[in-house]
Amino acid sequence: MTLFRASTLQPLHQAFLQVNTDLEAVTQVIKWFDQFNHPPIHSQAWMHCQLAVAEGFTNAVRHAHRNLSAETLIDLEVQVFEDRIEIRIWDQGAPFDLDKWVREMPLEWDKDAEGERGIRLMHEISDLLSYTRMSDGRNCLLILKKT
Repeated sequence: MTLFRASTLQPLHQAFLQVNTDLEAVTQVIKWFDQFNHPPIHSQAWMHCQLAVAEGFTNAVRHAHRNLSAETLIDLEVQVFEDRIEIRIWDQGAPFDLDKWVREMPLEWDKDAEGERGIRLMHEISDLLSYTRMSDGRNCLLILKKT
């Protein structure tokens, strides 16, 4: 099964942002992401993506960069295609096996659990979610959402 049409190889819109490891920067990230709130992205897809960007960024700060300096950079990239939006968030933390976490994820939400709700949420609202260790030593969280 193909998730996305091969005819949409070139993005209609693309933007990058680089911020320090600071939870307060989530405001800057959300404001930056506002530029994508227009067609071809439907309003519900955009809201899902906005939530995923906020969750992905805060996870990078709280978990991946937990023991790193506040000056450690987090890179974000968004590409909008006719049929999808692709969000990439790069961190410089230790590797994390997202696939294993998703496989072992409980079927039901644990309302009393602390943490790890963001990954579940991103997994449920995205059409594809991956976290890959790159050759440069960074990790890339990829969130794809059909528009």
